[in-house]
Amino acid sequence: MRNINPLLTLDVIELRDRLASGAVRAVEYVEACLERIAEVEPEVQAWAWLDSDHAIAQARALDARRQAGAPIGPLHGLPVGLKDVIDTAKIPTANGTVLDEGRVPSEDAVLVSRLKAAGAIIMGKTVSTELAFMHPSKTRNPHNPEHTPGGSSAGSAAAVAAAMIPLAVGTQTGGSVIRPASFCGVVGFKPSFGAIARTGVLSQSPTLDTIGVFANSINGAAMVAECLFGYDAGDPATSPGPTPRLLDIAQTDPLVTPTLAFVRPPQFEAMADEETVQAFSEITSMLGEQCFEAPLPNAFEDAAALRARINFAEMAKDYYAYEKRGRDQLSPEILEAIDKGNDVKARDYLAALDWRKVLNAGLDEVFKRCDAIITPAATGPAPANLQTTGNPIFNGLWTFCGTPAVTIPLLWSQNGMPMGVQLVGRVGDDARLMRTANWLKTFLGNQGDA
Repeated sequence: MRNINPLLTLDVIELRDRLASGAVRAVEYVEACLERIAEVEPEVQAWAWLDSDHAIAQARALDARRQAGAPIGPLHGLPVGLKDVIDTAKIPTANGTVLDEGRVPSEDAVLVSRLKAAGAIIMGKTVSTELAFMHPSKTRNPHNPEHTPGGSSAGSAAAVAAAMIPLAVGTQTGGSVIRPASFCGVVGFKPSFGAIARTGVLSQSPTLDTIGVFANSINGAAMVAECLFGYDAGDPATSPGPTPRLLDIAQTDPLVTPTLAFVRPPQFEAMADEETVQAFSEITSMLGEQCFEAPLPNAFEDAAALRARINFAEMAKDYYAYEKRGRDQLSPEILEAIDKGNDVKARDYLAALDWRKVLNAGLDEVFKRCDAIITPAATGPAPANLQTTGNPIFNGLWTFCGTPAVTIPLLWSQNGMPMGVQLVGRVGDDARLMRTANWLKTFLGNQGDA
């Protein structure tokens, strides 16, 4: 990133500390972000809605609050981009479809209220694919505009990768956080299912929809996610309980050196490209005794079909109003999924729901022997094809099981595109997963320096 303002290259934790101390003013940082956006947005096209005056007004109010000695939040002055399927009061939320063009919610989504309470600046709305599904958006990959940024949280991943903002929020129903994070070379974190309330967020598949975050560091992702965790009566997937200390635990060293289980996800042999296979062979070799290969039971071979069955059946129900109002304005990808969902028999849908517990029981046997699973974040680097968002086949299993997953930008392809390493934890072990991610990054970094 040549000729970039040094403020925009700061790790988000250091940036947080400078903003909290007043060493950097929120207005100063937002202005740097806006200058960067003006420079690269014409090529990247990550934003669905952006109002510079609104962003600066929020920053000025936060600066005044800090200068007055009033309490400040844990995200004080940090700009956050929100995927355009997340409701924002008085700010357009079009859900990536012309059918919602001009829609302006009257209330914030719960997660937006939590961001504001933590002192974050709502920078704007980032591009989503149509109704958070597979039809490609206008967004381009910041590393090469001829390559896809992935989907459906395309704008969120690309905006962080292009250093327009340090943090962003997206959603994942199949692979819509982990895959674009891998393609764009940023940290993407999909917490355990139900960790972050979805009230006020477009519902595609209530059994699968999960809020996730993007950041320029592992600790940054832990920090913003922790502020979003918590029970909400409007979302039955959430439950009362203490919020895990994601950031504190992520920043600590493991008491015992972690052990990782290398898992070849279903269809690995058929779908992983040569660079992915070679990269993970080298990583597992570097890890040595700290890594073992754990084959998954045969039952996992059907996981992709089961997840799709649930996704499409629930999509057919939740998107019925869109289909009824403007079927001719929906993409072929959406229509195919809805039509498949309409064909799913009730007994097959209900049977598919039962498999989440079965598959997690199989994963528990793996987690008894390791701290986390290590597996590819995508089949390879971002395809040089703007007519696709890439294949989510290596993500959907973990979304179906509800396990937390994080991708770390540790690899580069021969053509200069980033590739992520995905770590997966046991349901509820989000903090331990982030600590293990930091350990892995340091371990592999030291190996590279050796």
